[in-house]
Amino acid sequence: MKQTLPTTDVTALSPFLGAELRSISLADLDDATFSVVQQALLDHLVIFFRDQHLAPRDQLALAKRFGEAALHPAYPVLEGAVTVLEHTEDKPTKIDTWHTDMTFQPRPPMGTVLQAVVVPSCGGDTMWSSMYAAYDALSDPIKKLVDGLNAVHDFAHGFKESLAEPGGRQRLQPAVQANPPVTHPAVRTHPVTGRRALFVNRLFTTGFVELNRGESDALLAMLCDHCETPEFSVRFAWQPGSVAIWDNRCTQHRPVNDYIGHRRLHRVTIQGDSPF
Repeated sequence: MKQTLPTTDVTALSPFLGAELRSISLADLDDATFSVVQQALLDHLVIFFRDQHLAPRDQLALAKRFGEAALHPAYPVLEGAVTVLEHTEDKPTKIDTWHTDMTFQPRPPMGTVLQAVVVPSCGGDTMWSSMYAAYDALSDPIKKLVDGLNAVHDFAHGFKESLAEPGGRQRLQPAVQANPPVTHPAVRTHPVTGRRALFVNRLFTTGFVELNRGESDALLAMLCDHCETPEFSVRFAWQPGSVAIWDNRCTQHRPVNDYIGHRRLHRVTIQGDSPF
């Protein structure tokens, strides 16, 4: 069925990123409406939808409209590529750090489609931050410095808590071996918009190739603090059937682990569409 989406149905949620799109069924997008969704993603970096309740196959089909699905080496999957993120009181999440997904890969993901299946009675929101805004707000001397740097990203660093658990190293050893540290520019140019974005994060980035350890640690700490500036961010409260789609090339995100109870999300990660 053909859908129409008036421009008034795209509602910005903050000055730098985030918009909610209404009157859309993501399971049945015609090409014209999908083009509106694509443009909203470029304009707002992360976009939100309510009351979708996508089956795993439908969520995967939606993600494939943007590009091929990418597998995460550390999580179980449904339908071959839908990652299950599930946590309970007995199995709490270990990641509550600002990050960009899977920057430990040579071609980090283009984006992500995340759906809430089970949510706690309160809490458990997710926050996103604009790396365009983070870069733009740097002073010119710091921009000049970071424009010339390359940063190291490491899977093992991001999963150090899991690796330290009993049996964790044995369980994750194949993923560690398959994902050695990689190097990316500290600032990347978005392949579609042409805008510059900071591309370092607290979870996976370990330092800068061109700097000594003391300089590297100090600069990385400063940049990560800067990326997490509240004014650059938007916060989203999940409901069952809520969907978020975000551009991994110019955002960071952070789950807020302030909840008690059961939380289950289904995620499809979209392969990187462009080299640096």
